[in-house]
Amino acid sequence: MKPKDIFITHLKKSISISESDEILVRTYFIERELKKKEILLFAGKESCHMQFIAKGSLRAYYLDEDAKEHIVQFGIEEWWVNDLYSYLTKTPATQYIQALEDSIILQIHRDKLNELYDLVPAIERFFRLKFEKAYVAFQNRTINSMSKTAEERYEEFRTKYRAIEQRVPQYMVASYLGITPEFLSAIRKKTI
Repeated sequence: MKPKDIFITHLKKSISISESDEILVRTYFIERELKKKEILLFAGKESCHMQFIAKGSLRAYYLDEDAKEHIVQFGIEEWWVNDLYSYLTKTPATQYIQALEDSIILQIHRDKLNELYDLVPAIERFFRLKFEKAYVAFQNRTINSMSKTAEERYEEFRTKYRAIEQRVPQYMVASYLGITPEFLSAIRKKTI
């Protein structure tokens, strides 16, 4: 399936759009190929695009004051990845977004997306639903990080994101969970 076909199928899971609207939507989204390890967004640069992953996997992470990486999000096919705070507030990003595999994304600039909202109102509904889900996921992750043990967080990660766990190195899973790779290894020995 071609990247834009994957995208349209993804849209139609949440909204109904006419054939003419579908054609218009296809023209607004730009296909971009990323090589493994390529940086899509640098911290300090404003996030001006919404990005849909048609193929591959990406990660969003930030660096602390000791230059240690902390993974905030993984993304695989049919997921969206972004520094949403930067995008919504038009401020410099605090996160980097990097391809973990050769990937294809579809992206749209904020200004073009606002145009598209006026031309195809269903697209505005689609993104409202996506933003709501992103907020709920963020709040859930925050509460889990404060209330669940590392073992519980890992078990939940394995259950919810089996496809991701099998595609990314364990040290990245550990970073996402907020634990050391050694501690994750010890947890895995107990649970496997």
